[in-house]
Amino acid sequence: MFQLSAVRVSHFLPSLVLLVSGLAAAYVRDLNVFFTSLFNVLPTLVLLLGGAYCAVYRRQRELFLMVTVYIAYFLLDTQTDFYRDNGRVREDAAVIFHLVCLLLPALFGLFGAWQERTHLAQDMLARFAVLFAVGSVAVALQQSFPDALLRWLAEIRWPSLHGQWMSLIQLAYPLFAGVFILLVVQYLRQPRPLHAAQVIGLIGIFWMLPKTFILPFTLNIMCSQVMLMIAAAVSHEAYQMAFRDELTGLPGRRALNERMQRLGRNYVIAMTDVDHFKKFNDTHGHDVGDQVLRLVASRLSKVTGGGRAYRYGGEEFALVFAGKTAEECLPHLEAVREMIANYAIQLRDQNSRPQDDSAGRQRRTGGANTTVSVTISIGVAERLIDHRNPEAVLKSADEALYTAKGAGRNCVILFGQQSRRGAVRMA
Repeated sequence: MFQLSAVRVSHFLPSLVLLVSGLAAAYVRDLNVFFTSLFNVLPTLVLLLGGAYCAVYRRQRELFLMVTVYIAYFLLDTQTDFYRDNGRVREDAAVIFHLVCLLLPALFGLFGAWQERTHLAQDMLARFAVLFAVGSVAVALQQSFPDALLRWLAEIRWPSLHGQWMSLIQLAYPLFAGVFILLVVQYLRQPRPLHAAQVIGLIGIFWMLPKTFILPFTLNIMCSQVMLMIAAAVSHEAYQMAFRDELTGLPGRRALNERMQRLGRNYVIAMTDVDHFKKFNDTHGHDVGDQVLRLVASRLSKVTGGGRAYRYGGEEFALVFAGKTAEECLPHLEAVREMIANYAIQLRDQNSRPQDDSAGRQRRTGGANTTVSVTISIGVAERLIDHRNPEAVLKSADEALYTAKGAGRNCVILFGQQSRRGAVRMA
């Protein structure tokens, strides 16, 4: 259910930086005219730029998250402007503030958990219909029954749970807690930068609301930061799609090409290929083939000696060692080759899968599974006088890989060297 292995600190880092910077800016008391003017237009500017960015990439969920935050900002900003100009709050300030404290987290959680699953136009129309319906009902109640609505919102329903520290209406706290749990569970089930940004954004909103009338420009700053978190998450995921391989989790070929342009004077490139992968794939199926690729990628990502693994394409991987010589890298490559060769993969019969966990445990101890092993071949090349650019070194490593294949596979061969390191693992 939960994909704890896919949880990354990097998913939260941009949002945390924006949250901390927003908190620091909100506590600055004396601002010059430039920053005062900037904070006044910042939420609108972020919505226009971030909304256009989401619209271009057809990210309705992120777009409606931004719109929801901006609507709350607009409603509360009208109240804070009146408060700063007149030294008192408007007559409808309390009911509007309490409504925002309920509807903002509710809609933020709804749109945050509402994934795109239908036609693009239908999905956008459905989201807009929900937003319009909720807004219309709220406006109608506020206009028709302001006093009754205010009493219902401000009522303390659970006196034993009410504390002096509570600066929001009591209903807001269980609502925030429920939405927070929902977004955390969503992240644990699908660890993504967007889901992490939603969790941090909700924390920022929860901190912002009680400070709306206390700290100047808190509303402007934090709403802008939350919308920036959503836009940054879209950029983060776009980068991952372009530079990271989805199956293995390794950086992809585009990332390798970028890395090759930033290598120094001394470096080593190793090309790796899974032996007999096509035959293995045809025999056991593509699902097992994907499992093999993930296994090899996992082991290659743990190579020592300062190497970095990349998915080159198909069953081929590349390892880059910056600032190293071939002789320094060969022992580390031999170690990862041997680690993969000695790893036994257990294949289950897909036609007789157990119906429950207890049956699965009995079957795993019954010895009915098929055990197979996987080997890799590695070709290595380093930057020499004859190889003045990374593309030439990569080509030489590829030639050494073909030599390793011809030498019996499951070995490491250095370009220009015919002797084999490692041994063919006999079935």
